[in-house]
Amino acid sequence: MSALNATGRLVRTETKLYVRDRSTPVWGVGFPLIVLVILGSVPALREPREIYGGLMAFDIYVPIMILFNLTILALTAMPTTLAGYRETGVLRRMQTTPVGPARMLVAQLAANLAVALVAVILFLAVAGLGFGVRPPQNATGFVVSWVLSAVALLSMGLLVSALASGRNVAMAIGMVLFFPMMFLAGLWVPIAEMPPLLRDISQYSPLGAGMQAFQDAYQGHFPSALPLVVLAGYAVVCAVGAVRWFRWQ
Repeated sequence: MSALNATGRLVRTETKLYVRDRSTPVWGVGFPLIVLVILGSVPALREPREIYGGLMAFDIYVPIMILFNLTILALTAMPTTLAGYRETGVLRRMQTTPVGPARMLVAQLAANLAVALVAVILFLAVAGLGFGVRPPQNATGFVVSWVLSAVALLSMGLLVSALASGRNVAMAIGMVLFFPMMFLAGLWVPIAEMPPLLRDISQYSPLGAGMQAFQDAYQGHFPSALPLVVLAGYAVVCAVGAVRWFRWQ
């Protein structure tokens, strides 16, 4: 019980630090929420289109903003924090305490998941109450898709944390990965409107697979096997790599 209490206190501490660091809530939650509100105010994006399976273009952007939030937390916030802890010697000191480094990782994952969970509820509420967007028609499929997307992306974040020697390197790696991944999620060009080659590449990317799973859930279907397998594959491979190469000092 004492071990659980120690982990719980560490999770609360890391979550408070995340909230106090204004850049993470503003950039990771506030910015995609503002973009969502702006897109919802464009009438042309709120008309059903056959190319999107009867969904509105705005319906497509709701899960994109959810993935935006997860990606920011996973590829910039968490790696920067952990690399900063390594850079300043926090991890080295934690390694010598009863808390241990493993609980630090668990605390980071839990803190990021907590922020992401609040964000997804907020995005769905704003889209539904503010713009009349229907919730995902297959709730179970949506939850499974979100959990797998979160685990896959956070595992990628742990891998970035393992490879980065300091904050600046972690930020650079995260940004290099962020923009092409968001492109393949359909942020600038919806996946349905991409050329066939890009659509094929997208479905094997973590965010492209996440988008496909989300779209299936919005249309009332449980996500097909391919995007779920792709997400699970990224989660396992990146988690194993993070464990293999993670350095505490």
